[in-house]
Amino acid sequence: MTVPSPIGAFSFSTVAHIVSEPGAAKRLGSIAAQHFPAVRRALIVTDGGFLKTGLVDAPIASLREAGMHVSIYSDVVADPPEAVVLSAVAEARKNETDLVIGLGGGSSMDVAKLIAVLAGSDQELKTMYGIGNVKGSRLPLIQVPTTAGTGSEVTPISIVTTGATTKMGVVSPQLYADVAILDAELTVGLPPKVTAATGIDAMVHAIEAYTTKVKKNPLSDMLARQALKLLSTNIIAACEDGKNLEVRQAMLLGAMLAGQSFANAPCAAVHALAYPIGGIFHVPHGLSNSLVLPHVLRFNAPNAASLYAELADIIAPGATGSDEARTQALIDQMDQIARRTGIETQLRQVGIAESDLDRLADDAMLQTRLLTNNPREVTRNDARAIYAAAL
Repeated sequence: MTVPSPIGAFSFSTVAHIVSEPGAAKRLGSIAAQHFPAVRRALIVTDGGFLKTGLVDAPIASLREAGMHVSIYSDVVADPPEAVVLSAVAEARKNETDLVIGLGGGSSMDVAKLIAVLAGSDQELKTMYGIGNVKGSRLPLIQVPTTAGTGSEVTPISIVTTGATTKMGVVSPQLYADVAILDAELTVGLPPKVTAATGIDAMVHAIEAYTTKVKKNPLSDMLARQALKLLSTNIIAACEDGKNLEVRQAMLLGAMLAGQSFANAPCAAVHALAYPIGGIFHVPHGLSNSLVLPHVLRFNAPNAASLYAELADIIAPGATGSDEARTQALIDQMDQIARRTGIETQLRQVGIAESDLDRLADDAMLQTRLLTNNPREVTRNDARAIYAAAL
């Protein structure tokens, strides 16, 4: 008879209101008015590329129909630097913004979070880095993702580029949004490779949350498993038929569930090793994760095979045998997803050479916030070996 493992003490937080519905962004004004009847001056935070798609027009019209003045900040870039955050905050203050709306990928939503906490505060951004350092309240915040990947709409984390290649995180409960809106109509134009990389990013969130050494809990576990079920069964279809709204909505929901999971059971070495790839070589975050994922899973297997085997039952349901055999099936299936979707699978394919590995390993070791959560301790030599295997 198997003795059940005791459930340790834990806490769990997430966004209070979630709307999952194709076309919901067209009702943004009525949703905002329902939750914040007093607001009158909304700031939409997005990037120039998404603004050009025209998909922001209907949400803007909806806000105006609800009686709100709408401003747009569209200078967000991938891996946003501090200067972008500060210019966005200045824009919000100039327009006397009383509602912030992140409408875009992870970078736009991360900037929106920081605008919401900085615009009405005297606290400086540089004092917010780390965990739990945001003081006071924030402006009302609605998040509307346009990719199925980061889960940023339901996380209390914002990542900022602080130097030429370095990134720092602001992690604080004030960064949780009031409302998250999942609308697949905003994602149908995503190219297959972006769909693949962001989808694998979401799967990494779920895998790392399920195997984290810190704060693993039954709610995050449940969400991670459901996220992986939705993501693994829909990612290929989303890449092959991007206009399939049902598949796209399933991907958005899966990415959000993974976000809820890792917001409460934090990510680990995959993300720690991915950040230098993005920071130094400007490789998109989701692709950076995908490039190191199989190699980190293989490294972690001696300490996490039993948990990886449980996830293999979802991602590679035909897998049988020992925990180690099912772990290998999980690794093979994740690798197969990357190959079927056509994204790069080796570091050298994104311009990284063997001479870069020492710098990558040095930078990875600075990601202590993430490495401390890994099921197996990662030394600097381990990090370099993982990069070498991924080359």
